[in-house]
Amino acid sequence: MKKAYRILLLAAFMVMAGIAQMNAQGITSPYSKFGYGLLGDAATGIQRTMGGVGYAMQNGRLVNTMNPASYAATDTLTFLFDMGLDLTQLWSKDGENKGTAFGGGLDYISMQFPIGKYMGASVGVVPFSSVGYAYGKTIENGVDNRSGEGGINQLYAGYGIRPFEGFSVGFNASYVFGTIVNDAIAQNANSGTATLYERMISVRDWGLQFGAQYTYQFSRRNRATIGLVYGLGKSLHGDTWGTYYDTQDQEVVSTDTISMGGKYTIPATYGVGLSYTWNNKLTAEVDVTYQQWTKAKFTPLPSFDLDGTTLDFNDRLRVGFGVSYQPDDRGSYGKRITYRAGAYYNRDYMNIRGNQVRDYGVGVGVSLPVPAGKTFVNLGVEYKHRESSPAKLVTEDYINITLGVTFNEMWFWQNKIR
Repeated sequence: MKKAYRILLLAAFMVMAGIAQMNAQGITSPYSKFGYGLLGDAATGIQRTMGGVGYAMQNGRLVNTMNPASYAATDTLTFLFDMGLDLTQLWSKDGENKGTAFGGGLDYISMQFPIGKYMGASVGVVPFSSVGYAYGKTIENGVDNRSGEGGINQLYAGYGIRPFEGFSVGFNASYVFGTIVNDAIAQNANSGTATLYERMISVRDWGLQFGAQYTYQFSRRNRATIGLVYGLGKSLHGDTWGTYYDTQDQEVVSTDTISMGGKYTIPATYGVGLSYTWNNKLTAEVDVTYQQWTKAKFTPLPSFDLDGTTLDFNDRLRVGFGVSYQPDDRGSYGKRITYRAGAYYNRDYMNIRGNQVRDYGVGVGVSLPVPAGKTFVNLGVEYKHRESSPAKLVTEDYINITLGVTFNEMWFWQNKIR
């Protein structure tokens, strides 16, 4: 019972920390003002250094929210707690204009624990999308400044079970919540007056994700795993509204509010992954993600438009590849370090004035074991490049540094020494 209370208290802490901090991420991209922002794929810091793969990842020492079937691999004596931080440096170019920005914050928090033989569960908070940008330009008789912040998060609880040898299934049920704020301020240089237009999207909804994994053992130390994931597409619920403020008179000029139900939707997510582990040391995985965003709805407010930019949705396709290598999980300290590398390509869902947004990246990382325990400190570095095509509206280059800690404790060990 004491162990159960500790889990419940930690889960409550995670919920409060997640709600307070998840939207504090340092996303710094003007592309994030379109649609729901830049999408996340529930990848941990470890998975990001491997190209964001995880559909076929099955490791009882790692929390893998990308495929809930992986929870069944949790050791019956082990409790896992994983949290990650993200630091980002951005270099952007818009024609002849260049800029830099720096951001950072909490990326995710999650935990995983056994609930029976061949059964495991996970609870945590992961980002669905993130928004963050600030820029301005000179207009006739004044300046025009744009900024945005916020995002949509997923507070999830998941369950995985292995009904028979080699095969496992699972699901994540999530509470989807968050607020996205987009501001435009036009200031008259002569009179000093300014008008603020604020557009907000507030989501309060639920989500479901299902996963399956099958592992074929070629030998005791060599195996292949295939993973499948399906995320439910649905209509989002909540409210969206726009408001014009006269900052001189400090009064609302006009407002427009609509309910999101039936007007804002997200498509289903289809994911497939294949991994191969050699000699229990080297693992390679490739993942493919597909989302049919051309079928999704995103209804603009009829009376408000930030800049007249036409936004259409394209179907999203993401491909990731990653490898990890640990010389010896029971050897000396140096041999217990895990080395990782990966790359990805993402054809995003945004289409801006007929231009498709695309990004790609590479990453490397290590997991450093903490002496006298199974806890790991995870460090990673990623390089990302984002641009639109055929016209390069804004070109962005990122350096991301990820820092995470995976606590691996044997909470369920019963000491029988008397």
